[in-house]
Amino acid sequence: MLVLDGVARHFNNKAAVSDVSLTIGSGSFVGVIGRSGAGKSTLLRMVNRLVDPTAGSIRFGDVDVTKLKGQALRDWRARCAMIFQQFNLVGRLDVLTNVLMGRLNTVSTPRSLLQLWKDEDRAVALSALEQFDISQLAAQRADSLSGGQQQRVAIARALVQEPEIILADEPIASLDPRNTKVVMDALLRINRHYGITVMCNLHSLDLARTYCDRLIGMSAGRVVFDGVPEELTEGVARDLYGLEADDVLDFDPAISPERFRGAVPAAA
Repeated sequence: MLVLDGVARHFNNKAAVSDVSLTIGSGSFVGVIGRSGAGKSTLLRMVNRLVDPTAGSIRFGDVDVTKLKGQALRDWRARCAMIFQQFNLVGRLDVLTNVLMGRLNTVSTPRSLLQLWKDEDRAVALSALEQFDISQLAAQRADSLSGGQQQRVAIARALVQEPEIILADEPIASLDPRNTKVVMDALLRINRHYGITVMCNLHSLDLARTYCDRLIGMSAGRVVFDGVPEELTEGVARDLYGLEADDVLDFDPAISPERFRGAVPAAA
Protein backbone atom coordinates (compact mmCIF):
# COMPACT_ATOMS: atom_id res chain seq x y z
CA MET A 1 0.00 0.00 0.00
CA LEU A 2 1.28 3.42 -1.00
CA VAL A 3 0.57 6.22 1.48
CA LEU A 4 1.15 9.92 0.85
CA ASP A 5 0.78 12.09 3.94
CA GLY A 6 0.70 15.88 3.57
CA VAL A 7 3.01 15.81 0.55
CA ALA A 8 3.97 19.16 -0.96
CA ARG A 9 6.46 20.49 -3.47
CA HIS A 10 7.44 24.12 -3.96
CA PHE A 11 9.56 25.51 -6.80
CA ASN A 12 10.94 28.82 -5.57
CA ASN A 13 7.84 30.47 -4.09
CA LYS A 14 5.30 28.57 -6.20
CA ALA A 15 3.46 25.50 -4.89
CA ALA A 16 3.30 22.77 -7.55
CA VAL A 17 1.70 20.30 -5.09
CA SER A 18 0.08 21.26 -1.79
CA ASP A 19 -0.81 19.04 1.17
CA VAL A 20 -1.73 15.88 -0.74
CA SER A 21 -2.74 12.89 1.39
CA LEU A 22 -3.67 9.67 -0.42
CA THR A 23 -3.75 5.94 0.19
CA ILE A 24 -3.35 3.81 -2.94
CA GLY A 25 -4.30 0.17 -2.52
CA SER A 26 -2.21 -2.59 -4.07
CA GLY A 27 -3.40 -3.76 -7.48
CA SER A 28 -5.49 -0.68 -8.27
CA PHE A 29 -5.54 1.27 -11.53
CA VAL A 30 -5.65 4.94 -10.57
CA GLY A 31 -6.11 7.76 -13.03
CA VAL A 32 -4.79 11.20 -12.06
CA ILE A 33 -6.69 13.88 -13.95
CA GLY A 34 -6.74 17.65 -14.14
CA ARG A 35 -5.68 20.61 -16.25
CA SER A 36 -2.14 21.09 -17.47
CA GLY A 37 -0.15 22.55 -14.60
CA ALA A 38 -2.41 21.00 -11.94
CA GLY A 39 0.53 19.15 -10.35
CA LYS A 40 -0.09 15.67 -11.80
CA SER A 41 3.42 15.08 -13.14
CA THR A 42 5.09 16.50 -10.05
CA LEU A 43 3.01 14.17 -7.89
CA LEU A 44 4.11 11.05 -9.79
CA ARG A 45 7.73 12.19 -9.89
CA MET A 46 7.73 12.63 -6.11
CA VAL A 47 6.49 9.07 -5.66
CA ASN A 48 9.40 7.86 -7.82
CA ARG A 49 11.73 10.38 -6.09
CA LEU A 50 12.74 12.03 -9.34
CA VAL A 51 11.55 15.12 -7.47
CA ASP A 52 11.99 15.40 -3.71
CA PRO A 53 9.01 16.55 -1.63
CA THR A 54 9.35 19.88 0.14
CA ALA A 55 7.13 18.59 2.95
CA GLY A 56 5.23 15.48 3.97
CA SER A 57 6.07 11.79 3.67
CA ILE A 58 5.64 8.96 1.20
CA ARG A 59 5.55 5.39 2.47
CA PHE A 60 5.23 2.04 0.77
CA GLY A 61 4.58 -0.68 3.30
CA ASP A 62 7.28 -0.27 5.93
CA VAL A 63 9.56 1.76 3.61
CA ASP A 64 9.83 5.53 4.10
CA VAL A 65 10.41 6.50 0.48
CA THR A 66 11.21 10.13 1.33
CA LYS A 67 14.31 9.09 3.29
CA LEU A 68 15.87 6.71 0.78
CA LYS A 69 19.37 7.35 -0.57
CA GLY A 70 21.99 5.56 -2.63
CA GLN A 71 21.33 1.89 -3.40
CA ALA A 72 18.11 1.90 -1.40
CA LEU A 73 16.76 4.68 -3.64
CA ARG A 74 17.83 2.79 -6.78
CA ASP A 75 16.07 -0.29 -5.44
CA TRP A 76 12.91 1.76 -4.92
CA ARG A 77 12.99 3.08 -8.47
CA ALA A 78 13.18 -0.53 -9.67
CA ARG A 79 10.12 -1.40 -7.57
CA CYS A 80 8.34 1.76 -8.75
CA ALA A 81 8.81 1.94 -12.52
CA MET A 82 8.24 5.15 -14.48
CA ILE A 83 6.84 5.48 -18.01
CA PHE A 84 7.20 8.87 -19.69
CA GLN A 85 5.31 10.75 -22.38
CA GLN A 86 8.37 10.90 -24.63
CA PHE A 87 9.33 7.23 -24.13
CA ASN A 88 12.92 7.93 -22.89
CA LEU A 89 14.45 5.23 -25.08
CA VAL A 90 18.03 5.29 -26.39
CA GLY A 91 17.31 5.73 -30.09
CA ARG A 92 20.62 4.37 -31.42
CA LEU A 93 20.29 1.11 -29.47
CA ASP A 94 18.17 -1.82 -30.54
CA VAL A 95 14.81 -2.55 -28.96
CA LEU A 96 15.99 -5.57 -26.96
CA THR A 97 18.84 -3.60 -25.36
CA ASN A 98 16.44 -0.81 -24.44
CA VAL A 99 14.20 -3.30 -22.66
CA LEU A 100 17.20 -4.89 -20.94
CA MET A 101 17.96 -1.48 -19.42
CA GLY A 102 15.10 -2.28 -17.06
CA ARG A 103 17.32 -5.01 -15.58
CA LEU A 104 20.22 -2.67 -14.73
CA ASN A 105 19.52 -2.83 -11.02
CA THR A 106 20.07 -6.61 -11.07
CA VAL A 107 23.50 -6.64 -12.76
CA SER A 108 26.91 -5.27 -11.87
CA THR A 109 28.06 -1.97 -13.33
CA PRO A 110 30.90 -3.54 -15.44
CA ARG A 111 28.51 -6.09 -16.96
CA SER A 112 25.94 -3.41 -17.77
CA LEU A 113 28.55 -1.12 -19.37
CA LEU A 114 29.80 -3.98 -21.53
CA GLN A 115 26.25 -5.16 -22.20
CA LEU A 116 27.10 -8.62 -20.91
CA TRP A 117 23.53 -9.64 -20.26
CA LYS A 118 22.69 -13.03 -18.82
CA ASP A 119 20.64 -15.43 -20.92
CA GLU A 120 17.97 -15.26 -18.22
CA ASP A 121 17.71 -11.47 -18.60
CA ARG A 122 17.46 -11.76 -22.39
CA ALA A 123 14.70 -14.34 -22.03
CA VAL A 124 12.77 -12.07 -19.66
CA ALA A 125 13.12 -9.12 -22.05
CA LEU A 126 12.02 -11.13 -25.09
CA SER A 127 9.06 -12.50 -23.15
CA ALA A 128 7.98 -8.94 -22.30
CA LEU A 129 8.22 -7.91 -25.96
CA GLU A 130 6.19 -10.95 -27.00
CA GLN A 131 3.42 -9.96 -24.60
CA PHE A 132 3.02 -6.68 -26.48
CA ASP A 133 3.36 -8.27 -29.93
CA ILE A 134 6.64 -6.53 -30.77
CA SER A 135 9.22 -9.31 -30.32
CA GLN A 136 9.85 -9.20 -34.08
CA LEU A 137 11.26 -5.69 -33.57
CA ALA A 138 13.92 -6.77 -31.05
CA ALA A 139 16.86 -6.15 -33.38
CA GLN A 140 15.65 -2.82 -34.77
CA ARG A 141 16.92 0.55 -33.63
CA ALA A 142 14.49 2.15 -31.23
CA ASP A 143 14.38 5.41 -33.19
CA SER A 144 13.08 3.54 -36.28
CA LEU A 145 9.83 2.62 -34.52
CA SER A 146 6.50 4.44 -34.54
CA GLY A 147 5.42 6.31 -31.42
CA GLY A 148 3.04 3.56 -30.36
CA GLN A 149 5.71 0.91 -30.79
CA GLN A 150 8.22 2.95 -28.81
CA GLN A 151 5.77 3.36 -25.95
CA ARG A 152 5.15 -0.40 -25.89
CA VAL A 153 8.92 -0.89 -25.69
CA ALA A 154 9.00 1.54 -22.75
CA ILE A 155 6.23 -0.43 -21.04
CA ALA A 156 8.11 -3.69 -21.64
CA ARG A 157 11.22 -2.08 -20.10
CA ALA A 158 9.17 -1.14 -17.04
CA LEU A 159 7.71 -4.64 -16.78
CA VAL A 160 11.12 -6.39 -16.73
CA GLN A 161 12.00 -4.34 -13.65
CA GLU A 162 9.45 -6.61 -11.92
CA PRO A 163 7.89 -3.56 -10.27
CA GLU A 164 5.15 -3.38 -7.71
CA ILE A 165 3.99 0.03 -8.99
CA ILE A 166 4.02 1.56 -12.47
CA LEU A 167 3.76 5.34 -12.77
CA ALA A 168 2.73 6.47 -16.25
CA ASP A 169 3.09 10.19 -16.90
CA GLU A 170 0.80 11.10 -19.83
CA PRO A 171 1.83 7.91 -21.69
CA ILE A 172 -0.51 8.48 -24.65
CA ALA A 173 -0.29 12.27 -25.03
CA SER A 174 1.63 12.11 -28.32
CA LEU A 175 -0.15 9.07 -29.83
CA ASP A 176 -2.93 8.70 -32.37
CA PRO A 177 -6.25 7.07 -31.37
CA ARG A 178 -5.29 3.55 -32.50
CA ASN A 179 -1.98 3.54 -30.62
CA THR A 180 -3.65 5.18 -27.63
CA LYS A 181 -5.91 2.14 -27.29
CA VAL A 182 -3.02 -0.27 -27.79
CA VAL A 183 -0.94 1.38 -25.05
CA MET A 184 -3.81 1.72 -22.59
CA ASP A 185 -4.79 -1.92 -23.18
CA ALA A 186 -1.18 -2.89 -22.42
CA LEU A 187 -1.20 -1.00 -19.12
CA LEU A 188 -4.55 -2.50 -18.16
CA ARG A 189 -3.34 -5.99 -19.00
CA ILE A 190 -0.30 -5.54 -16.74
CA ASN A 191 -2.55 -4.31 -13.96
CA ARG A 192 -5.07 -7.14 -14.24
CA HIS A 193 -2.72 -10.00 -15.11
CA TYR A 194 0.14 -9.25 -12.70
CA GLY A 195 -1.70 -7.26 -10.03
CA ILE A 196 0.73 -4.37 -10.46
CA THR A 197 -0.55 -1.04 -9.16
CA VAL A 198 -0.80 1.56 -11.94
CA MET A 199 -0.99 5.33 -11.44
CA CYS A 200 -1.55 7.06 -14.76
CA ASN A 201 -1.80 10.76 -15.58
CA LEU A 202 -4.46 11.23 -18.24
CA HIS A 203 -5.94 14.23 -20.03
CA SER A 204 -8.95 12.46 -21.58
CA LEU A 205 -11.78 11.83 -19.15
CA ASP A 206 -13.29 9.21 -21.46
CA LEU A 207 -10.07 7.20 -21.25
CA ALA A 208 -9.89 7.70 -17.50
CA ARG A 209 -13.46 6.45 -17.05
CA THR A 210 -12.85 3.48 -19.35
CA TYR A 211 -9.63 2.12 -17.88
CA CYS A 212 -9.34 3.28 -14.28
CA ASP A 213 -11.08 1.95 -11.19
CA ARG A 214 -10.37 5.15 -9.24
CA LEU A 215 -9.91 8.76 -10.29
CA ILE A 216 -8.00 11.48 -8.47
CA GLY A 217 -8.70 15.00 -9.70
CA MET A 218 -6.13 17.74 -9.10
CA SER A 219 -6.43 21.49 -9.39
CA ALA A 220 -3.75 24.04 -8.49
CA GLY A 221 -1.68 21.35 -6.80
CA ARG A 222 -4.46 20.03 -4.56
CA VAL A 223 -6.68 16.95 -4.70
CA VAL A 224 -10.23 18.18 -5.32
CA PHE A 225 -11.85 14.90 -6.39
CA ASP A 226 -11.27 11.30 -5.32
CA GLY A 227 -13.75 8.63 -6.29
CA VAL A 228 -14.84 5.91 -8.72
CA PRO A 229 -15.37 6.84 -12.39
CA GLU A 230 -19.14 6.78 -12.08
CA GLU A 231 -18.94 9.61 -9.57
CA LEU A 232 -17.18 11.88 -12.03
CA THR A 233 -20.27 13.52 -13.47
CA GLU A 234 -20.20 16.15 -16.17
CA GLY A 235 -20.83 18.78 -13.52
CA VAL A 236 -17.84 17.64 -11.47
CA ALA A 237 -15.70 17.58 -14.61
CA ARG A 238 -16.70 21.13 -15.51
CA ASP A 239 -15.80 22.27 -12.00
CA LEU A 240 -12.44 20.52 -12.35
CA TYR A 241 -11.55 21.70 -15.86
CA GLY A 242 -13.47 24.94 -16.21
CA LEU A 243 -13.27 26.30 -19.74
CA GLU A 244 -11.26 23.24 -20.86
CA ALA A 245 -14.09 20.84 -20.00
CA ASP A 246 -15.48 20.56 -23.53
CA ASP A 247 -12.03 19.52 -24.80
CA VAL A 248 -11.71 16.59 -22.39
CA LEU A 249 -15.34 15.43 -22.40
CA ASP A 250 -15.50 14.64 -26.13
CA PHE A 251 -16.37 10.98 -26.70
CA ASP A 252 -14.36 9.19 -29.36
CA PRO A 253 -15.50 5.58 -29.93
CA ALA A 254 -12.19 4.75 -31.63
CA ILE A 255 -10.34 5.08 -28.32
CA SER A 256 -13.04 4.11 -25.85
CA PRO A 257 -13.29 0.30 -25.68
CA GLU A 258 -15.69 -1.63 -23.49
CA ARG A 259 -15.09 -1.29 -19.80
CA PHE A 260 -12.80 -4.13 -18.64
CA ARG A 261 -14.38 -4.68 -15.27
CA GLY A 262 -12.50 -7.71 -13.92
CA ALA A 263 -11.39 -8.80 -17.40
CA VAL A 264 -7.90 -9.08 -18.83
CA PRO A 265 -7.57 -7.65 -22.35
CA ALA A 266 -5.71 -9.79 -24.84
CA ALA A 267 -2.15 -8.89 -25.76
CA ALA A 268 -2.08 -6.08 -28.27
